[in-house]
Amino acid sequence: MRRNIIATIAMAIATTASAQTAQFSNFRYTGNDSRFSESIDRTHQYYNPILAGFYPDPSICRVGDTYYLVNSSFTFFPGVPLSTSKDLVNWTPAGHVLDRPSQVPLKGQNVSGGIFAPAISYNKKNKTFYMITTNVGAGNFFVKTKNPAAGWSEPIYLPKIDGIDPSFFFDDNGKGYIVHNGPVVGGADYEGQRSIRMFEFDVKGDSIKGDFKEILRGGTHVEERPIWIEGPHLFKYKKYYYLMCAEGGTGPWHSEVILRAKNPNGPWEECPHNPILTQRTGLKADRQNPVSSAGHADLVEDEKGNWWAVFLGCRPYEQDMYNTGRDTYLLPVTWKDGWPTILEPNKAISPVGEKAGLQPTENNYFSGNFTYEDHFDKATLDSRWMRLRNSEGFWKTGDGHLTLTLMPGNIYQREPLSAVWARQQHGTFTAETTLDFTPRNDKDIAGIALLQKEDHNIVFGKTLVGGKTMITLTRSERFTMPIASAYIGNGTLKLKVEAHDRYYDFFYAEGNGEWMILARGVDGSNLSTQKSGGFIGACIGLYASSDKDMKPKAKRPF
Repeated sequence: MRRNIIATIAMAIATTASAQTAQFSNFRYTGNDSRFSESIDRTHQYYNPILAGFYPDPSICRVGDTYYLVNSSFTFFPGVPLSTSKDLVNWTPAGHVLDRPSQVPLKGQNVSGGIFAPAISYNKKNKTFYMITTNVGAGNFFVKTKNPAAGWSEPIYLPKIDGIDPSFFFDDNGKGYIVHNGPVVGGADYEGQRSIRMFEFDVKGDSIKGDFKEILRGGTHVEERPIWIEGPHLFKYKKYYYLMCAEGGTGPWHSEVILRAKNPNGPWEECPHNPILTQRTGLKADRQNPVSSAGHADLVEDEKGNWWAVFLGCRPYEQDMYNTGRDTYLLPVTWKDGWPTILEPNKAISPVGEKAGLQPTENNYFSGNFTYEDHFDKATLDSRWMRLRNSEGFWKTGDGHLTLTLMPGNIYQREPLSAVWARQQHGTFTAETTLDFTPRNDKDIAGIALLQKEDHNIVFGKTLVGGKTMITLTRSERFTMPIASAYIGNGTLKLKVEAHDRYYDFFYAEGNGEWMILARGVDGSNLSTQKSGGFIGACIGLYASSDKDMKPKAKRPF
């Protein structure tokens, strides 16, 4: 027995000692979009979006003078980024709601699986925050906390919910409700028809009471056969309850609609001027600084009684292609005759908004043009970095390097892989890093990866080809194709990506040498949602793998 233990320990030490690693000594990102070049007075003006680049499905609540905002994270870990603000415009990262693998199992799910549409609420009666969401691989659940800074509970699953996009509402009398998107009772009459269901919620028992009630079937203007009624939020204003939902799908026909009733169970009256937010009609296709796909909104009341909406939108560069994903936007809400409006019909969303009393911060890495640099001198990763599918144990930082231990999983698979990811937040950006890496065989690769999907990505890295060290560039759009390569030495390597909306340029430099162009004008439209499908925005990864096989492995279901 003792010999076996000693042999096991020795094998583990030998394996660790022989593990292949790649070291990145810095990462620098600079965004420079023309829509953010207009000079503004940050004490009363702000850039829209307020959270740029892959911050979709925003949900918001206020407690005292602090606003709390969450966004979808899909298969990235930690899950559900949490941000706080005092003025709704200048936001500060506040960690993640789901920061333990036990809260968010993601194994085997594709990039656009995982966590859909989190909703954050505060129950004044028991002074508790709730975040409820869907993990498409595990079911609907919620977590709760008295103090978000202290962490959130383990998940409490709600198997009675058949659908997605659950959201809590806590009434003044202490009653709790959950609304969500679900199948139409009796079956759909047409493709894309869905319903909104409501459950009563036992606040003390943390459980659903009884069965659901279908409170909205199909959506608004049902004679027109609306599709994908989803993202519901229930709230109360004066003498009415309001049910606000996204409608039309999350693409160009996206919109926000609202109904009201004197009782949470209905009957519901449609707003006469639905949709209350959209960018789908009445706008010039060639307008400057276009925003598309606006919808999936949530409302919040400020301390002065003014109402505001956060919602998702996209910044297309051509033919509704956008690589930056779905951003978070902010607009004021106006009330008339008991109905809210987020944006008047046929009005374009402006890249600059107005709001009095702003408290600008020196380093706002969410909005506008900015530069940030990471030298990996802390023991933990900065909150901007994400991993895929709970990947842990492969990285180390704190000594001026990010060290990645190569794993066999690669970007084309639904497996854990050695990579950390940051959002592409601008159409025009530069990202660069310095890499120390010696590939041992033709399976080893390390460098920069641009990810939109398992079969829609770009990989720019150092590897061996025929026993010789090379830098290679490959592009995947369902099929993977080599774009460019060059022989290089075994020393330190600098890598740089420059993007200009659709087109990306790739540079490298050996040691302290000059930048060399590897490929210019590479078509990056494969990183767009329009071409790839799915729900994320493009992400920039510091990436390493001991299996650069470009053939995707056998696919698994959601």
